Amino acid sequence: MGDERRTTTASLRYAFLAFGAAAMLFAVGGRWDLPLAAWIFPVLLLRFTRTGRAWSGTLWILLANIAAAVFWVYESALGFNAVILAGAAGLGLVQTLPFLLDRLLVGRLHPWPATLVFPAAVAGAEFLITLLSPFGTAYGSLTVTQYGDLPLLQVTSITGSYGIGFLIAWLASTVNRFWERPSRRSARGGLVYGAVMAAVLLGGGARLALLPDESATVRIAGVSPGRDVLAAQQAAIGRVDGGRREVAAAPASQVEPAMRAVEDQLLALTRREADAGAEIVIWPEEGVKTQETSESAAIAAARKQARESRIYLEIGLGVYSTTGPAYGRDEALLIGPDGKVQWTYQKAHPIPGSEPFTPGDGRVPVVATPYGRIANVICYDADFPDLMRVRADIMLVPSHDWREYGGPHTEKAALRAVEGGYALVRQDAEGVSAAFDDRGHVLATTDSLTTDPQTTVAYVPTRGATTVYDLVGDTFAWLCLAAVGALAVIGLVRPRRERAGGSPSARHPAARGGDGHGQADGAQRREVQTADRAGSGGR
Repeated sequence: MGDERRTTTASLRYAFLAFGAAAMLFAVGGRWDLPLAAWIFPVLLLRFTRTGRAWSGTLWILLANIAAAVFWVYESALGFNAVILAGAAGLGLVQTLPFLLDRLLVGRLHPWPATLVFPAAVAGAEFLITLLSPFGTAYGSLTVTQYGDLPLLQVTSITGSYGIGFLIAWLASTVNRFWERPSRRSARGGLVYGAVMAAVLLGGGARLALLPDESATVRIAGVSPGRDVLAAQQAAIGRVDGGRREVAAAPASQVEPAMRAVEDQLLALTRREADAGAEIVIWPEEGVKTQETSESAAIAAARKQARESRIYLEIGLGVYSTTGPAYGRDEALLIGPDGKVQWTYQKAHPIPGSEPFTPGDGRVPVVATPYGRIANVICYDADFPDLMRVRADIMLVPSHDWREYGGPHTEKAALRAVEGGYALVRQDAEGVSAAFDDRGHVLATTDSLTTDPQTTVAYVPTRGATTVYDLVGDTFAWLCLAAVGALAVIGLVRPRRERAGGSPSARHPAARGGDGHGQADGAQRREVQTADRAGSGGR
């Protein structure tokens, strides 16, 4: 009977692991995300780690996290290389730490602080990923899975994107506490969590409903070249043997006609949209590719068009250079109605492993215009919240994605609008283009795969809002990291103090390696011990 029970308990544990790992695959910030999956998988995986040996359980969670990262690479069609795979392993390791910390500390702390270990560690891990890794929020943020829930997303204007990760993980910890010790005390913990969630959702709903944006609007048009001219340009570049340096040194007659055809079409689309009433026009990232020797001519043509149409024109340039080590630049220029260049911005975060460009200085340009303060970053830059914390009214984001990733990447950029309190316009050469207001409402959207050539037109508010996150930055994330550190110290010190003092609390299960959730009856303790033995294969 005992062996049969141990086998059943072990099977149940690994069912939690299997279903939790499967649910996690659909909560990675990709095109197949299911918002509910992000709330389910932490509950199941936390149940797995809490009912088994700490280190063996942690190894399984690490493997599950690495598998999820690899799955994200696959569904996003990023391509596999050494940098990508090393990044997947590194991200998986960071995302495993909250599970390990919870397993080591939850039995050493009183119930209330024990419940906060996992959510604080998850929020802290997400913050560390954006702070230290080259991936930003492209991967590792639970918030991006909740893109369509606008009332919930409003909390990011206070906590940054880390607040939603905290709430999702807090649910997992609260459910597991009640699962382990179904009691009035555990139920009160659930009521506290429910009250906080209700406040978040009601507050977010009130922000959307009671504080509408009534500022003036400006008509902004995003234009991308058609597939025919893009294909001809790619074919011309492909006929040059070698890389960017060889393209830069190739005879102009070999590549310039195809490059000029793309630029001419963008100029024609710009004239059309300006005639239709657009005051600001934005081209996609590397909308015009040019040899360095022809760059000044390309800029001159854009300046002439902006002056003739009396518009602000944001152009994206992909420059091929003979100068190493990057042999090129990825830059965006804003040209005013007078034809003067307001700024030249270099991409601050080239994609690791695929874009060899030298990063720019990371100083986001902002210029005051009759349509508010306009700022600019390029594509992947918007995956870094710290870079995007800018006092602006409108953020322009020229981008260039691909079929499998264009939609999710644009949705992730929308989070920056809510956090920063500005409207955001993202024009994507091969993906989904969209405009958002500072609450995350979609003002306009088009898909380059269904519209050729792609044009996005939106009436965008000209006045942003100052958010709490804009004022205090990543204070919430730092507090989460500080809380994890403090709880770890308490968890390590407390058992020794209890034994030394001989206090009644020394008889608490935490002092004996229990789960710290109050005195359990004998049957419950035996069940946990049985699960522990099953998870480690016995002694």
